[in-house]
Amino acid sequence: MAEPSKPSHFIKDAALEDFRSGRFTPPVVTRFPPEPNGYLHIGHAKAICLDFGLALELGGRCHLRFDDTNPTKESQEYVDAITRDVRWLGFDWGSHLYYASDYFEQLYDWAVTLIRAGRAYVDDLSAEEIRAHRGTLTEPGRESPWRGRSVEENLDLFARMRAGEFEDGTRVLRAKIDMAHPNLNLRDPVMYRVRKTSHHRTGDRWCIYPMYDWAHGESTRSKGSPTRCARWSTRTIGRSTTGTWTPSASTIPARSSSRA
Repeated sequence: MAEPSKPSHFIKDAALEDFRSGRFTPPVVTRFPPEPNGYLHIGHAKAICLDFGLALELGGRCHLRFDDTNPTKESQEYVDAITRDVRWLGFDWGSHLYYASDYFEQLYDWAVTLIRAGRAYVDDLSAEEIRAHRGTLTEPGRESPWRGRSVEENLDLFARMRAGEFEDGTRVLRAKIDMAHPNLNLRDPVMYRVRKTSHHRTGDRWCIYPMYDWAHGESTRSKGSPTRCARWSTRTIGRSTTGTWTPSASTIPARSSSRA
């Protein structure tokens, strides 16, 4: 009697179709990217089993990468609890344990690259004003009065943000995309904010921290695991879908992997 076929799902089907069509080549690289700001719950268990289980089934690997970009809410206690829980579920990441904070210097350098290319700017609007300028699903947003700052002024202000000259909430770095974009999240999203708070891994080395959408997309791609969150930064920087930057920016090695 033939063994019953294993059940499938749309994510696995998409990965297998990519292999068949030659769009991507093995191995599959997935990631489980929790923020260490609390304990895991049953919903996380589902994501862990999908991320690690699919990579295991398709002969790939899964990275455990902590999105530790908000020091006001995160701690080593949650890092330790999360790693214990993943192992309790029967999975292991091998040598592939990463933190967004591993890439703080690189992320800063890439942000400077965007500023030099005229694709990011320092904004003085408050969080409330940024929300008010964003617009709605049916109305375009309004550009910040600081959007037209020169490259030189933006570079100077961003360096002074890093040096700790400005207080929390006074200035942010934003990507210069399109304030009329139909996706509200792409209307000049914030990339960096000032947070004069000690980080559980980097201590007091930084007083500006990258926003989740910036750090998540770029640090994930730097380890060869794709993510939808990288799309706005990829388009803004000028990188192709293979992970290669255009000569006008800088370059990192191109990577090939499934979209799983």
